Amino acid sequence: MMIEPPIDELVKRTDGNKYKLCCIMAKRAKELEKRMPEEIEKSNKKAISLAADEIYRGKVVSSDSVK
Repeated sequence: MMIEPPIDELVKRTDGNKYKLCCIMAKRAKELEKRMPEEIEKSNKKAISLAADEIYRGKVVSSDSVK
């Protein structure tokens, strides 16, 4: 179960669309695993947790929410 960042807050970042959140988070996690495997290995977090944190902080947004 994911506690931080809160799932409710992450869903708000995708206009309440859980499917969109899942797709964005999975895509970003794959990018992180491909581009920065050493840094992920050094940290205590998994790629999906890092992706969730980036979405929560606003570093990653869906392309249709950019204006």
